[in-house]
Amino acid sequence: MAKRKNDHIPLSEALQEFISANKLQKGIDKVDAREAWAKLMGNGVNNYTTAIELRGDTLFISLSSSVLREELSHGKSKIVTMLNEELGKEIVKKLVLR
Repeated sequence: MAKRKNDHIPLSEALQEFISANKLQKGIDKVDAREAWAKLMGNGVNNYTTAIELRGDTLFISLSSSVLREELSHGKSKIVTMLNEELGKEIVKKLVLR
């Protein structure tokens, strides 16, 4: 009786294989990026955030406050660094505030 190749693998490994096999990583990264933004920015910024979209390695953030947009634009590279630290990998290379 032939033994199955992956009889005993951790659930996390099985999920990762499933994600890879079904090309779901981009979708998961999009959700993770949204959650990371919400977590890092807190309610103050989230109340003015109207849309969050990850396209490729660029995170597009739509804000309803031009004052806040201007304020955040000064710290873009720091925000990108913090987002990637929160995500545990380098997903975001560029941040576009609009």
